[in-house]
Formats: sequence, C-alpha cells, structure tokens
Amino acid sequence: MLSENWLAFSNLKRAWWYLKISVDLNSDPAVHVMDMIHPVLKPFFHLFARSLGVRIAFAAMVFCVLVFLDVARRAPVPPLPSAVWPTEVKLSASSVLVAKGRGHIPMPANTPAAHASSLLAMPSSHPSAVMAFWFAGTGESAPDVQIAAAHFDRAAQLWSAARFVVNRHTLGGQLNFGLRRLGNPVAWLDGHGRIHLFVVATGLGGWAAARIVHLRQSQEGQDFSALSFDVVRVLPLSWLWNTSFLVRTAPLLLKDGGMVLPAHFELGIKYPLALRFDAGGEFLGMVRISSRKHLLQPTLVMFNESNWLALMRDQRIDGKVAAAQTLDGGQNWTDSPDLALDNPDSSVAGLALAPGRMFLAHNSSPHSRTVLDLSASADGRTWLLAQTLAHGAGSDEYSYPALAWSDDSLWLSYSDQRQRIAWQRFSFSASAR
Repeated sequence: MLSENWLAFSNLKRAWWYLKISVDLNSDPAVHVMDMIHPVLKPFFHLFARSLGVRIAFAAMVFCVLVFLDVARRAPVPPLPSAVWPTEVKLSASSVLVAKGRGHIPMPANTPAAHASSLLAMPSSHPSAVMAFWFAGTGESAPDVQIAAAHFDRAAQLWSAARFVVNRHTLGGQLNFGLRRLGNPVAWLDGHGRIHLFVVATGLGGWAAARIVHLRQSQEGQDFSALSFDVVRVLPLSWLWNTSFLVRTAPLLLKDGGMVLPAHFELGIKYPLALRFDAGGEFLGMVRISSRKHLLQPTLVMFNESNWLALMRDQRIDGKVAAAQTLDGGQNWTDSPDLALDNPDSSVAGLALAPGRMFLAHNSSPHSRTVLDLSASADGRTWLLAQTLAHGAGSDEYSYPALAWSDDSLWLSYSDQRQRIAWQRFSFSASAR
C-alpha cells in the first residue's frame, strides 16, 4: 500500500516538473510564477508522501466535498404520497359481482402468441372505456414480438381491432442500442392526459438482463388509429446499466396526479420495489418493499390514503401470496405474514375500490396455473372466493391477470394459454340476479 502511494506521489511530482519545464520553454513570466508556487507546495508534497494520516485526512476532505455537492444538487424531497380511490361510487359491503361481459380481445393478424396484458381506465370523456396493452408475436421472446393495443369503444360497446404500437427495432433506434425482446407493458395516464407505457426490454441475455424503458404518447389526444409513443428514457435504477429491473402490474394512483409503479429486481435474487413518479411522469425515486429475496411482481392495494398493502408472487415451491405493508405512503415497508392463498410462482393483480372492498386475481392451484380466481377481502388478510374466472385441466394456463375500474365496472384481462388475451367485466348489484 505504501509503495503504491509513493508511486502515485512520484508520478504527481514528475508531472509537475514536466509542466514546469514545458512552461519554461514557452513563457518566461510563467517561470517566475511557478518558482513562487513550488516552494509553497513543496512541504505539503513531502508531508503527503510521508504521512499516512495526512493522506487519510485529505481523502476524507475530498469525500465530504463530494457528498456536499451531491446533496446540494438533489431535487427537493417530494411530499408524502397520498393514494386516491379509483371510483367515487359508494359500494356497500352487501353488493355482489354480476357478470356483464366476457370474451377475447382481438389479436393482430398472424400473431399466435400473446401474454402479460395491462389495462388502462380512460376518463369518462374519452371514446374508450379501457385500453389494453400486451406483447404478441410468434412466441415469447421471438424476434417479431411487439407491443399490441386495443380499446373498448364506449359507443359500440365492443373491442376495437388490435394494432401494434411499439416495435423493438424502432425502440432500439431511439435508444441507440439493439434490443432482443420486449415484454410486460404497463400503462398509465398522467395528470396531463397523456398515456405512458413502461416496457421491459432486453439486449443480450434473458429477462434477468432486462431494463425498464419509459415511453410517452407522441401527441396528446391522438386517435387510437394514430396512437404512437416516443422514448423518454431507460429508468435510472442502478449503476449496473440499470439492468435486471422489470415491471408487471398497474400503478397506484396519487392525489397529486402522480403514481407509484410496482417493479422488481431479479438477477440472482428477487425483491420488489416501488417507483414514484410525479404528475408529469418524472421519476422521483424508489423504495424497496421487502427484505426477502424470493418475491417479485408486487401489486399495490390501498386501505386508505397512506396505508397500503403489497401482495407478491412467491418463487418458492409451495409458496403463498406474500405480503408487505406501509403506513406512511410507501416511505417505509414492513414484511407481513404470507396470506393463506396458494401461489404457484405466478403473477397476481390487486385493486381496492373502496374501504373494505379489495379484490385480488390470482392462480389458486398449488402447483399449476389451470385455475384463475377472483377473491375479495375486507381487511387484506382474509380472502374469500368471489368468482372463478377460468378453470382448466392438465397443461391449461390462465395467468398474468390485470384489473381496472371504469364505467362503474370491474374489468379483468388475462392470458389464455399464452395464445390470446381474455377479458371479463363485472358490475355490482345489491343482490345476485
């Protein structure tokens, strides 16, 4: 260590004399300046070279200066997040779900595979009740996979034809690096009425090498037939090229027009995160939700404005739906006991419509994705079956659900055999009919 420090000092001293000689050859006045400075610095050079304490003190001073500059450049801490309910409709505890529609969302032509849908509730003034986004192509991770979209037309009460809205080649060109695959689109409507998409994208490697790409609607108020997106940036989540961060479930909306986006890390270990954005879509920071290392794809459900529950996929064999809770709007999280619900290493989707009216779409079989259920809870701990959404056998798969509230209805979408995106719609009634 001492020899390395002495070598560094020797190089510094040598560079000083090279500089002095260079100036000597070109500027006589500069010679006098350097001759005046050198005697002043010479004792420090010797002290720095001989004293380990001086070197440590100097390093500490530099560190403190850097920390001060870093703190001084930081944006002011935003106010505590305050979540907002997705509806102002009063839902009584006795109201029950009533099926209002179901089917499959139209697919783009010649796309035999579809997976990981996301639903976006649109304002009452918009022609669409909800929009759906998913990835589709000849197969998961295939080179032709793109992000597809469709919308449910309020006037026609039908789903539109689907169209592709994000292409990996175009996206890679905007990012200035190649992309191998796209997946898991998550949509959000900002405080200015613009649609944002958060898409998982990879270059080399599998999903564990993914990054989250933030895109924004090219023009506000675009007709669906012209809907397009521009890159905002890759989310700055890690010094390691922002690698191994993924999104899956819908954001929790905030009163200030911003949102909290659930995400997770999955390189080697897996842990959930909450990413905060302001009303314009500016990234404000992130918080780790759980200290456990086998949880991913969190979904956020609110008890009230600042008391939220995170429910998560469990990668372990014989896993249960995992839980964590925050009492201060996501600033701090505490692990909670697992729910009694089985989780066969599968994504879940939650939504709270009103106090005591929580819903969770999840696979309920211990070791397969053949059954997809919708459960309800008043306290976040005890969940009762509200509706069986899909039931198959053998290798059948109904998975990756999404939930949204629009037009006084609860909307669901999910992957059907990873070939199509199925949807269902429920309203509420005081008594079953």
